[in-house]
This record gives sequence, structure tokens and C-alpha cells, in this order.
Amino acid sequence: MIKTMTAAALVLTGAAVLPAYALDDSIIRQLDRLTPEERREQRCDIEAMSRIAKQGEGYKPDKVIAYTFADTEETEGLLRAPGAVFRSAGDWYRLKYKCKTAEDGLTIQSFDYKVGSKVPREEWGEYYLYN
Repeated sequence: MIKTMTAAALVLTGAAVLPAYALDDSIIRQLDRLTPEERREQRCDIEAMSRIAKQGEGYKPDKVIAYTFADTEETEGLLRAPGAVFRSAGDWYRLKYKCKTAEDGLTIQSFDYKVGSKVPREEWGEYYLYN
């Protein structure tokens, strides 16, 4: 499963790890160019990076992919990403999250996540993960 990454890469490349209340105007403008579903997924990915960085376990995430090991599920503003991953210091880690946004897809109403195990490098190619 490969999704078009152009818009997503544009958004996350410019996204520093920011708390839910601190999206700057340039990121909001980029997110507003996306479809509502893409906007919600990207906003939740940004929130995941922010929360993981702040949890105090030394992670410095620079990328989240919501659909690596399983498709995302979305109903009524709630995005479930049971097969997500994030990259930190050149390694990929499993992640699952539930993210509820307001109708605008930008305002985080609730966010729960769980960091999983490191993805072995020999599996990266199979799941389109990269350095």
C-alpha cells in the first residue's frame, strides 16, 4: 500500500515538533491545501511527533507514517492508526494512535498513543521505510 506522499511530505518536512496549540501559520496554510482526510491524518501525525518527543524517553521523531503496517480507519473525526511507525535518530519504531479532531481537521480534541518495538532494518524494504 503506497499513498501519494507529495502533499504529505511537504507538510511534514516543514513541521517542527509542535504542541497541539502551536501550529504556525505556514503549516496551517499547507494543511489547508489537503483534502479533509489527508489534513486530519497529517495533523494527527504532527501531534504524534510532538507527544513522542515530549514523553521523556529520548525519542526525537522526524517522521510519522500512519499506514505502514495497517490501513488507517476514520469515522466521525476519529482517526485510528493501528499500524503506524515513526522515525527517530535513523531508526523506525512501531506506533499506534487514536486521534480525534474537530471538523476542521486541525484542532486536536483527544489523542492516545502507544510506542512499540523498533522495526528491524531487514524489514524496511518490505514496508517502504527509508533512512
